[in-house]
Amino acid sequence: MATRVFIDGEAGTTGLQIRDRLLARDDIALVQIDPALRKDAGARRDALAEADVAILCLPDAAARDAVALAEGLPTRFIDASTAHRVADGWVYGFPELSPATRQAITGAQYVSNPGCYATGAIALIAPLVAAGLIAPDEALTINAVSGYTGGGKEMIAEMEAEGAPAHFAYGLAQGHKHLPEIMLRAGLTRRPVFAPAVGRYAQGMMVQLPLQLEGRRLDDLRAALAAHYQGSRFVRVVDPQPRIVPTSLNNTNLLDLSVHGSDENGCAVLVAVLDNLGKGASGAAVQNLNLMTGADEGAGL
Repeated sequence: MATRVFIDGEAGTTGLQIRDRLLARDDIALVQIDPALRKDAGARRDALAEADVAILCLPDAAARDAVALAEGLPTRFIDASTAHRVADGWVYGFPELSPATRQAITGAQYVSNPGCYATGAIALIAPLVAAGLIAPDEALTINAVSGYTGGGKEMIAEMEAEGAPAHFAYGLAQGHKHLPEIMLRAGLTRRPVFAPAVGRYAQGMMVQLPLQLEGRRLDDLRAALAAHYQGSRFVRVVDPQPRIVPTSLNNTNLLDLSVHGSDENGCAVLVAVLDNLGKGASGAAVQNLNLMTGADEGAGL
């Protein structure tokens, strides 16, 4: 029997990409409502009741409302918003974080999809904290650039308009919504400095973690990352290249990690590249859905 999936917020960028990944699958049956009723609480509750799994592609407040609407129902949730990424009772949907995380996702009722920037940052930091190569209280800086689709409809319209800037930095007041999940899921006790930016291209993302080596060696950093992700289907530790292009993994669910720098000069830059709409959003949601329903992990990806 096909798994019934309701995408609440199907009309948005993330929702549309999830739908496109599911439409051709015969193991998935999409539950849909009349677009005119997409904000009607009764219609949404009916859809939630019909669905085995609901994927929330909504603003934070609306995502919380959707979960409340389904109170008493057996519906399982994947929430692509920020609302539940550090919430008790929700499993963080980054299966490569640890074997225990992967196992928890398979049986969870509530799964929070990671943020796009957070996926790259946590992928780099968490294994190195676990290996003792980054101290939880180390002063870290995270620099990142994303395609403009990560900013939603308003930013898409702004960046596709004539005269839009080629590149801009934002969120520099250090209150970015991804910081709490980065700290919690990477095992940090000290708040990192986060400097995000947006480029005038639709999708693709690069996250950089500069490090003063201070006795560490590049080979040790690479080895720890490679050991952590050994056998991973979607996260790869790759050789450093002279140029890193943030759009190089577009339309995939891949996440590439690389270590650059110089032991002699005592400095390193660790880099994560991913599609902010793939492993950073819709692809990750489909991967989690596959794990939750017992499908092949790469189905639709």
